[in-house]
Amino acid sequence: MNEFNAQDLEQLRARGISVEKAEAQLECFRNGFPELDIVAPASTKKGILAPKKAEQEEYISAWQKYLEEGHKILKFVPASGAASRMFKNLFQYLEDGIETPFIQDFLAHKDSFAFGPQLAGKDGQEAVRYLLQDMHYGDLPKGLLLFHKYRDGARTPALEHLVEAAQYCVEPMADGHKPTAYLHFTVSHDHLPLFRQHIADNLKKFEEKYNVKYDVTFSEQLPSTDTIAANPDGTPFRTKDGKLLFRPGGHGALIENLNQQDADIVFIKNIDNVVPDRLKKDTIRYKQILAGVLVTEQKRVFEALKDPNLSDEERAKLNRPIRVCGVVKNTGEPGGGPFLVRDADGSVSCQILESTQISDPALMAQSTHFNPVDLVCAIRDYEGNPFDLPRYVDPQTGFISNKSKDGKELLALELPGLWNGAMAKWNTIFVEVPVSTFNPVKTVNDLLREQHQ
Repeated sequence: MNEFNAQDLEQLRARGISVEKAEAQLECFRNGFPELDIVAPASTKKGILAPKKAEQEEYISAWQKYLEEGHKILKFVPASGAASRMFKNLFQYLEDGIETPFIQDFLAHKDSFAFGPQLAGKDGQEAVRYLLQDMHYGDLPKGLLLFHKYRDGARTPALEHLVEAAQYCVEPMADGHKPTAYLHFTVSHDHLPLFRQHIADNLKKFEEKYNVKYDVTFSEQLPSTDTIAANPDGTPFRTKDGKLLFRPGGHGALIENLNQQDADIVFIKNIDNVVPDRLKKDTIRYKQILAGVLVTEQKRVFEALKDPNLSDEERAKLNRPIRVCGVVKNTGEPGGGPFLVRDADGSVSCQILESTQISDPALMAQSTHFNPVDLVCAIRDYEGNPFDLPRYVDPQTGFISNKSKDGKELLALELPGLWNGAMAKWNTIFVEVPVSTFNPVKTVNDLLREQHQ
C-alpha cells in the first residue's frame, strides 16, 4: 500500500524509521491487538513468592556474595517525565482563583514542602505563580524538583536515587578503594543539560558522604522509537502543513536504551518512588531480597544450560533475560498488576499487565497485587554475552489511545510497555514486597504525606 509521498519519506529517514515499520504501525491501527489469554491474576498461592524471614536472609546473603564477586551493577531510572501533571490543581487555581480543598491544603502547609522556604512571604495565587513560573516547577521534570528536607539541604528525586545506589548497588569495600555506583537516567532532550548540571553540582558531596565513586550516564528516547499517528480510519494523520505527525512511543521505547547498557544486573525503578533516609531501610532490604532471588535463579539456570542433553526447545526457554518483579498488595493504587497468561505455545508465563490489556472486569476485581515498577534484571546469558533485548519484545501487546491535535481526533500508538510487552518473553518471577517500598508522587500534595516529610 503506497501511503507515503516524498516529503513523508524524508521525515521517516530523518527519524531513522523504515517505511516497513511505519506501515506495520498503521496496520496496528486498522487491526488492533489480539486479546491476551489471561489465566488468572497471580497471587501468593500461585505465581508470587512471599519469602519468610529465614529465606529473606538467605537471599540477602546470596546478593552480598554476588557483589563480592565483582559484577557490574547498574541502577536504571526512567526520568523523562515532566512534572506538569503534579501541578494540575495549581494550574487550575491560577486560572479560576477557586480555593478547592486541595488548594487550601497546599496553601495551609506550603511551609512543609522542601521548596517551602522559597515561597516565604507569599500567599494565595502569588505563591503558586512564583512556584510554577518563577521557579519553573510547572515545566521542570519530576527528577529535578525538591522533594525532601535535610539539615544539609533539600534533595531532589535524582539525588535520592544516588543515595539508594550507594546502599545496594555497589560491591563491599575492599583494599581501601572506593566502590563504584553506576546509574543511568533516561531523560528528555530539553532537560538533559539541567540533569547533567544538577548531578555535577552534587556529585562530590554525595561521594564523600557515602564513600563511593559515582559513574552517572544519561540517554534520550531515540527518535526512531517514535510512532506515527493515524486518523480514526487508520490512514496517516497529517498536520496543517501536510506533514506526518509522530508521537513518543511511551516507556516501552526505553527497551532500546536498556539494551545499550553494559551491566550484569540492572535495577529499574521510577524516578518519583523515593523516600527520605529515615524510611529507606525497607527499600534497601527488599532490593537486596529481590536481587538475591534473581542471582539464585540465574545460577540455577546457568547450571541447567550446561547440560548437553537439553533439547533445543528447553534451551531456548531457559536462555532468556531474567527479571524479578517486586509486587505490592493491592491497596487501591492505580496501575497494572501481575497476571498469569497463556502464551501461543500453550505454556503459562508471568506478565505485568496494564488495565487496558484486561477486558474482563472480574479479573481486575480478583487481582490481589499491583505493579509498583520495582524490577531487578539479568541481561547477560550464561556465556557472559549481552542479550539482544528487542528480540524478547511481544509486538502484539501495544496500546492504542484516542488523542487530538489542532482540534482533530487522532489515534496514538504506544509501544509495548517497558515492564509489560517489552519484557513479555523474559523469564519472570514475582516477589511480594511491602507497601512501605512504594511511595510515588502523583500530585504535589502527595509530598505532604508522612512518607515524604
